[in-house]
Amino acid sequence: MTEKNGFELTDEEINEDLLKELGTFPLLDAIFGRRSRRFFLGAEIPDGPLAYKSKHDAHPLNNFEKMLILLGVSGVTGWHHSVTRHDRYKPHLSNYSGSASGRTHPSAAGFHTSEVFFTDDTGTYIFRTRDFAPEVEQSESGQLSTKDMLLAHQKRIQKLSDKRLHIPNYEPYMEGHNSWVANKPGTFLVFPVGDLAQHTLLNLCFYVQNGLAIYDDIHNRKIPGLEKYRNVIDVDNPVPLSFLDQYSLAELSAELATATYSGMLLQQAIGLGGWMFDGIDRLTVLGASGDPDVPGLGFRYDTDDRWAIPNPTGLDGVFTSFTPPHYPTMRDAVEALVERKFGKSGPFHPETPGIWKNPAKVRSSAQMHDEEFKEIITIQAQYMYDTFGKFPATIPSVYSLMYLQSHHLDLDYYDNLFEPNSYLHTHAQHLKKWHGIK
Repeated sequence: MTEKNGFELTDEEINEDLLKELGTFPLLDAIFGRRSRRFFLGAEIPDGPLAYKSKHDAHPLNNFEKMLILLGVSGVTGWHHSVTRHDRYKPHLSNYSGSASGRTHPSAAGFHTSEVFFTDDTGTYIFRTRDFAPEVEQSESGQLSTKDMLLAHQKRIQKLSDKRLHIPNYEPYMEGHNSWVANKPGTFLVFPVGDLAQHTLLNLCFYVQNGLAIYDDIHNRKIPGLEKYRNVIDVDNPVPLSFLDQYSLAELSAELATATYSGMLLQQAIGLGGWMFDGIDRLTVLGASGDPDVPGLGFRYDTDDRWAIPNPTGLDGVFTSFTPPHYPTMRDAVEALVERKFGKSGPFHPETPGIWKNPAKVRSSAQMHDEEFKEIITIQAQYMYDTFGKFPATIPSVYSLMYLQSHHLDLDYYDNLFEPNSYLHTHAQHLKKWHGIK
């Protein structure tokens, strides 16, 4: 980890005894013991039946704890197994995936279009694992070294700012019930952000591979130029454009939600408090609040009379979606997508390693997207962009949904106002075991 990234986890900070104990925490305890535990050291609820003021100062997470949460949210755990068979184009390998790697959370057909951002008192960062090739090999028993995983993943962090992300703690920037607790000093806020434009392009590829085309059900018309490709797609029974958009949004929402849920399960094992939630305005976070004093992540965004809300598309050099203005045309975006899938290190490049005994044979068996295929994708994608002024047509180009906050619990609050067993034994012992605080 280079110092310029502003985040460095050293060997000395990794407690291997704690990692060993962490590895024995029962899965069912993590699932059954999962609760939103919001009250942290230094917090205050000023009124109501659960009013309480912490007698302690805020206690930020250290780098060891933060890296564990990040690893849980979106760590690369090996090569994914791929989608293996379809009767329509047997014996070829299904060519849906965007990445060759598997992460701690699932992604529809291995699309993997999300990356993780996080912020705390030390600044704001991006944690890139979307196209991170696995670096830690399994032991003979099939296990991964958590220590090696932590050290390998820390280099995927890039610092974007020396300041905590500014999110005003009042509406409309933040839902009122989160104003007392979310993104406060001492807390650690993690949130995946997805490239919904790329995800929708990948779904278009999925559709065409399976002989499907779309039509514009918003304007009740077919997309011109597709008729000559009826040998590849069923132009007489197309799928509604709105269905494509809704399907893509639902799939990406699942990716973002399961990523944060994975991190939340890990909170129980570590003994950290926190919760996953969607109560922060995503436009505020991305940078499209419209308020110059609330720049968020600073993503470029556009407005149009045809849209109800602004449309963020990305931040150059950090995270950009597969759509203009980050590509000159949708054809350029399609070419970039094909390169990601079939180019070097892609899931269908013969030199990319894999879980199989003969990865080159398996990966090279996938059908490449030829000129005809790319033209069918481009016609539909460019139509959507030209007609609606953006891509995808009816949903955002960049999407965020769930946030995961981690913090140190104030056990006094729970002891004073709750029945016994409102927290786990890991929470009860955390400060002593992890920080030497009695």
